[in-house]
Order: sequence, then C-alpha cells, then structure tokens
Amino acid sequence: MSELSCDILIHGGGPVGLACAAWTLQKFPDAKLLLIDRNPVDDADLAAADSRGIALSHGSKLLLDTINAWPKDCADIHRVHVSQAGRFGRALMTREELKQDALGHIIRYRDIHVTLRKALRVIQAKSPHFVWQHVNKEGAPISSHSQCIVHAEGGLFTKQDWVESGRDYGQSALVGLIEVENAAPHQAWERFTSEGPLAVLPSHYGPHILNMVWCGSPESSQYRLQLSDADFLKSLQSEFGSRIGRFLKIQDRRLYELGLNYRKEITKDNEVWIGNAAQTLHPVAGQGLNLGLRDAFLLAEKLVGVFSGAPENQTTANIQSALEGYAQSRKVDRTTTIGLTDFMARVFTSNLTPIVVARGLALSALQWFPPIKTALARQMMFGRR
Repeated sequence: MSELSCDILIHGGGPVGLACAAWTLQKFPDAKLLLIDRNPVDDADLAAADSRGIALSHGSKLLLDTINAWPKDCADIHRVHVSQAGRFGRALMTREELKQDALGHIIRYRDIHVTLRKALRVIQAKSPHFVWQHVNKEGAPISSHSQCIVHAEGGLFTKQDWVESGRDYGQSALVGLIEVENAAPHQAWERFTSEGPLAVLPSHYGPHILNMVWCGSPESSQYRLQLSDADFLKSLQSEFGSRIGRFLKIQDRRLYELGLNYRKEITKDNEVWIGNAAQTLHPVAGQGLNLGLRDAFLLAEKLVGVFSGAPENQTTANIQSALEGYAQSRKVDRTTTIGLTDFMARVFTSNLTPIVVARGLALSALQWFPPIKTALARQMMFGRR
C-alpha cells in the first residue's frame, strides 16, 4: 500500500482504537485521520470471534453513549457480593447505596467491537478526510507524513511484542458460560479462592446463564480445561459453594494467561500509547478495557484541541506539548488503577495466614464503613481524574 498523508494515524482497530477515532471525529469531523485496522472488513467475519464476557463500568457506558456505541445485548450488575472461600470476611455493594443505575455491565467482547465499528461508520459518513484502511495481519504501513501517531494495538498479555514493566502472575483465567439452578438477576459474585479470584457474573442470555472467570495456576487451569463437563461442574461447585444452587451445565471453556505489562512513559515525541498498548491488567477488578476507553476519550480531547485550531499552531512543539499534557492528565488514573489491580491480584492469591486475616478484615471494613466502599466503587466505575 502506498503511503497516505494524515495528521493523526491510529494503529489498531480494536475497541480502544475505534473509540479514539470516533470521539476525535465526532468533535472534529474535518480531522485528517487514518485508522489502520488488522481486522476483517465485514462485521460478519467477527461473529465467531472473542465471546468473552467483558466487564464495563457505568462510567464507560456514559462515555460510549456519547457516540451511540452501547451494545444492545448486555447484562447490568445491580449487586456485587465479594467473599473469601472458606474464610471470614464479606462485602456487598448495591446500586441503591451508591445511587447509580448500575454498578457495571457485562458484554461480550465481540459485541463491543462490532457496535463500535457500526458507530464509527455513521460518523465516517460526515468525515470527509477520514480513511479507514484494513490491512492483512502480516504488517501495517506507517505513513511518514503523520504528525501524530497513536498506538492502540496491544493484544493479549502473551501476544504482546513489548514488555517494559510488570509481572507474570503465574496465573491463567479459565472462562466460560455456566447454567445455574437458582441465580438472582443482576447479581455478581466474586470469591477469592486459594489460587485466585473466581467470578460468576450476569450474562445477556438470562438470569440462569452466567459468565464464569476462574483464575488459578496454569497447571490447575489446564487440568480443569480438560475435565469432562460433569467433573468440571463438580470441581466448580466444591470451590464456589451452594449460594446460587447447583451448577447444571458448562460451555465454551477457554483459557487465557494473565500478567501485567505497563509502559512507564506513554508518550515519546509525536507518538502516544493507549489501551492495551499502554497497559494490560489482571481481570480481578475488571478494569482493563475501562481504563483504555478513558485513555481514548481524553486523548481525543487533546487531539481535537491541537488539530481543530489554526494550521500555523499545529507545530511539532505544540503537538508534543499536547501529548505531554495528555500523559500528565492520565497519570493519577493510570497509577491508581494499575496499582489497585496489581495489589488485588497479588494479595488475594496469597495463603499466608497474616494476609488471609488481613483480607478478611479489609472485606469487613468495606461492609461496615460505607465511605471506604463508596470511594472504591467510584474508582472502579469512573476512574480518577
């Protein structure tokens, strides 16, 4: 493909790259923006793609609503029950006590992806200088005439070609859909087991079909992946307990390795990294995509501020200054979210007695001291600016 000249080049046609392009073009339709997308042109080719249930915060819903990119098929979370398997300490969060419509939402990754593609096409019709270039997976060209390069293509932890700072948790996440006997609508459960968190979350299939995310050692997770359905359900029942009755059926089991990668510096000269290209997180707090969407939204504001102004002000110095301002504005939210997720991923997998006791006390504190619970919930829902 020949080189294309543009002001803004976005690498990555996943949800974060699409959202960044959409928010930029919505606010500044005349932006000269090039999106490099390694995904197929036809949405139908994504129909069998990643079906994981992804947690999106209520703050992310409010952001996506601004570009009409909220998927129709989703499951709202009204209550979250957090506890330790076989240990004391529990906390219950509800939408009523936090005065929100929902604490969060569970959506299939592919539904988020396709809905954002459709939303961007609507915006594309009013954006005369926007080029959406689909390329094969062997490689994407980089225009030598881009004034600003946005890296929004990160991928999963084990598929990333960069490792700067972080850790391998020595954990894998086994995900799937489970049919249960007695689930309450809009209820999410997080149980901390001896190997890691076990989450049972709502799905859009109805109150009796739930998303499961079971974190454990790679060896245990691989073993569970290969169990017969009956033996798997028996093992899951033993670990989770009987709070929602019997587990009746398991389907679509998949395994993902877990780790933390994050860039210390998310800007360099005229380049900026967002989403999984800037950080990948453990799913324990469900913050990865939410943090990436906040990245995209705030970066779009900075890009519009530079490129919607007079051409003589679109200097290299001004572009770099805007990106540095973006990095500074994201510092607190990134640091808090990465630190909190990493802390939870490590502390809630330790079996040392002092830590187990401290975990129980911490969960009890959340339950009995509402201001602490509210502060934590607001961080999860809206981030920190």
